[in-house]
Amino acid sequence: MGRHSKKNDSNLRRNSVVALAGLVPAGLVVGTTASASPSLPFTIAAESAPIADVPAAPQPETEPTAVATPAADLAPVLAPAPEPAPAPAPAPLPEGPLGIPGINFAAYQSAEKLLAKDLPGCGISWMQIAGIGMVESHHANGGQADDKGDLFEPVIGLPLNGSLPGQAVIMDSDGGALDGDTVYDRAVGPTQFIPTTWAQFGADGNGDGKIDPQNLFDSAAATGKYLCDRGTNMRDIGSATMAIHRYNNSMAYVANVTAWALAYSTGITPTADALPRIH
Repeated sequence: MGRHSKKNDSNLRRNSVVALAGLVPAGLVVGTTASASPSLPFTIAAESAPIADVPAAPQPETEPTAVATPAADLAPVLAPAPEPAPAPAPAPLPEGPLGIPGINFAAYQSAEKLLAKDLPGCGISWMQIAGIGMVESHHANGGQADDKGDLFEPVIGLPLNGSLPGQAVIMDSDGGALDGDTVYDRAVGPTQFIPTTWAQFGADGNGDGKIDPQNLFDSAAATGKYLCDRGTNMRDIGSATMAIHRYNNSMAYVANVTAWALAYSTGITPTADALPRIH
């Protein structure tokens, strides 16, 4: 029985090898499990075939690394605020007759209205005040004033030291406050007031709370007050002549002021013989 068993075992192994040789296909890949004979409880290892080189898959391009931006820099860039539009320039004031500068014309008309309210019996006209302004300073050197009537350069007369024919000697009365002269007084402003007279008749012609002889509105109003003093009736030629003569003790001066006042009322320039030289 023992021999039979060994012989049978040998035959069985031989038969199994032969069977397997017919079942394993050529080029069997290493590690694959034989499926031709599901009854075989083991795996047949065979020499593996060489694996061909496989090209590497292309790598995606690397995105650029984001740089952190400070939060303040993320705020939108604000455009600079536009410059405010300049205020429109005031419309130029209309000129008066015979080329009276607009600002002077306004000052003379304002003085007439002020005097009509404060001294209605005087009856002074803006033309008479303009006559003084023309003769004394040629309307502040052709209207050299801002829109408030303040002169760009003060008008200051010669020292009243008696050096001119008929000129009175008037020593300083205001410590040079108005005329800058601490020795003699000088006439100041476009209608030429000496400091003592301005102290008496100075006026706030434009309502700005100041009384300034170098302001067209103030000086025009003061001129009207001076001419209307002492009960003057400026509608009467005799009364008006006396008032203008008080302003300047010269009949040639009276003739010039009267001629220009008439010219402004008619629009006709006075002739040379109507304007005698003022000494």
